[in-house]
Amino acid sequence: MFAFFQNGSAVWIDLLTLAGLLNPLSLLIGAWMGWRADQAAKLAIAGFAGAVLSLLLETAWWTVGLPLPIPHQAGALAMFPFRFAGAFVAALIAYGLARRRKA
Repeated sequence: MFAFFQNGSAVWIDLLTLAGLLNPLSLLIGAWMGWRADQAAKLAIAGFAGAVLSLLLETAWWTVGLPLPIPHQAGALAMFPFRFAGAFVAALIAYGLARRRKA
């Protein structure tokens, strides 16, 4: 079990830092959609959209031939749940702030 984490530690670092959980693009998309949400049930949609759109934009950027702004070794399927979680938390925080501001 510990050998798995030692051999794949670079991928785990990617997943838990700017390339995955703390990806700025997914956080911005999630926060914006969370701020605009009028129901708490839409926060999951905001998290999903943040993850999907950030991966699509990153893939389009790479397909054009430009170097990735945040290089990583993990693939899109590994990144998705981490970006979803980050975008969901950002949406949750933005939703809470927007609700307090309106009250």
